[in-house]
Order: sequence, then C-alpha cells, then structure tokens
Amino acid sequence: MKHSIAVLLVVFGLHSMATAQVTVDENLPDYVPGAPVAGSIKSVGSDTMNNMMTLWSEGFRKYYPNVKIEIEGKGSSTAIPALVQGTSNFGPMSRAAKPAEQNDFEKRFGYKAVQLPTSIDMLAVYVNKGNPIKGLTLPQADAIFSSTRKLGNATDIRTWGQSGLTGEWANAPISMYGRNSASGTYGFFKEEVLGKGDYKSSVKEQPGSSAVVQGVATDKFGIGYSGIGYITSDVRAVPLASAAGEDFVEATPNNASKYPLSRPLLLTVNFKPGSSLDPLRREFVKYIFSKQGQADVVKDGYLPIPAKAAQKALESVGIVVPAAAAAK
Repeated sequence: MKHSIAVLLVVFGLHSMATAQVTVDENLPDYVPGAPVAGSIKSVGSDTMNNMMTLWSEGFRKYYPNVKIEIEGKGSSTAIPALVQGTSNFGPMSRAAKPAEQNDFEKRFGYKAVQLPTSIDMLAVYVNKGNPIKGLTLPQADAIFSSTRKLGNATDIRTWGQSGLTGEWANAPISMYGRNSASGTYGFFKEEVLGKGDYKSSVKEQPGSSAVVQGVATDKFGIGYSGIGYITSDVRAVPLASAAGEDFVEATPNNASKYPLSRPLLLTVNFKPGSSLDPLRREFVKYIFSKQGQADVVKDGYLPIPAKAAQKALESVGIVVPAAAAAK
C-alpha cells in the first residue's frame, strides 16, 4: 500500500528522519533574493497545505512585495488538472500523483510533473479531548471507518465499547468525520488505513481539514482524521499501531520514522527536463527549501526536511545550490 509514498521517502532521504525536537537543519541555505521578480503566483491543490502555502507566501512577499499570490485549496485532486490547464503555477498535494494524473500531464506536455517533498506530515486520527482511548491499530481504524474491513479486523466497530472502552463509553455510538473525495487526505487514508476499501456512508464528509477537527472537538463521541498541523487543544491524536500486538506510536516529531501514517507533503511543479524555471517560480521554490521556508513549516506544525533532501529537491527542478550552502 505504501509503495508510492515509500519511494518518495527513500529517494529524498526522509525515511529515517527522526528528531527529538523540531528544529530546522542548520545546513539549509539562508534565502538570498535573486534578481528582482514580479508577477503573480497561483497555487491550486491540497487543503492540508493551505496554511503552509500562506506562510510561504507571506515570507516570500517580504522580499518581493509586488508579487501577487493566490491560494486555492479544494483538494489534491485539483492540483494536476490546474497545472495541465495552465491555470496555476504550483500544485500542493498531500499524496503522490496517481498514474492517471501523470499520464494526463504527460499527454499535454510530453514529460511528467515533478513532485517536491517540502515537509513531513503525520496524518492523525483525532478524538475528542475527553476520550480515554489509549490507542488504535490500523485494522481497528479500518473497522471504524470502512464497510469493507480490508485490513482484516474480525468485526465491524460501531461503538466505543467495541474499541475497548467501558463505562459510559461502552454503548456510545462512534461518530465519524472525514474529508471529501477531492482530498488527498481522503485518498491517503483510504489507501493506507482502509486498504483501498470503501468508506461507510455514515462518515460525515467535511470540506476542509480544520472542519474535521472542529467536528471532533464539538462531538464527545467523535473521531476523524486530518494532518497533525491542524491539532488543537480540544482534540487528541490517538497513538496508532500497524497491527495488533505492536506498540502504539504517538504522532510526535521523534516518532516520525516509525509512525504508521507519516507522509511527505508535496509541491507539484511543471518542469521540463533540461530547462530552467522562470525567475518567479525559481525564487519561490528556493525560498521554500531555505532555512526561512522550512522555519515556516515548523511554525505550521509540520516537520521540516533535512538539508540533503532539500538539495535533491532543488536539483530535480534544475536549481543548483552553491557549494558553500550545500548540505554537509
């Protein structure tokens, strides 16, 4: 199930990333403005990355106040179509591009879109802050959200008692919140937790990540899934285990390499091999993979990428980091 995500993690050196606290790699280059740029940037794609795109935009405009930036976050499935149609410059995605999406892109341009891993997210399963559950296995989460139980849980789970809780929780029905089908988070959860099975019709589909968290925050018996960057004091991220008998793993930075639902957050770019990005896109990408851009990642509650991964990402779109700034 994890083949596409695992490939990205390995290729960009993120598979073993784990830090005791969230810090930006000191070997990342400081952002140094290039030649003056102007114009407009349009980003269309992942809602999960909306806040991060906003922070990058605000940081970038400190250097280039005349640049106009518009961000539209209606889901990862809108990213590549907008690039194909030429209505956007960047396509943030919370999942890897599907083969059909890359085929559509290649038919239009003659080459595949490049996906740059900008940061690491841990997709969290949230419950109300008053919920005492200690952890869930992925098969249990599948049995809660899915009607097909592809991960093999023996029985359907519809009450909190069936997940192991007692007392007032024993007969309480589980109220589920999730994303709509345009969302990359919806697709990622469907693949990794539901084993590509079907969601229950009773899952309350929400238009955005914050709406999922808000739903759980106001529903004592609620459960939902969203990026870790959307956590609030009114919800709790449930520790997860890949299978029964394994230790539950909390969604914390030091567990990034072993948490079952870690994933890269990707920026999709139209880059023709052997060419150069136009100056505006080039500078924006350089900003994202600088110390300042990765500090914005931390500010948004996600994990920054190491300098070597940033260097590989830049090189994949024809940007060569000066030797003095390259990762050691």
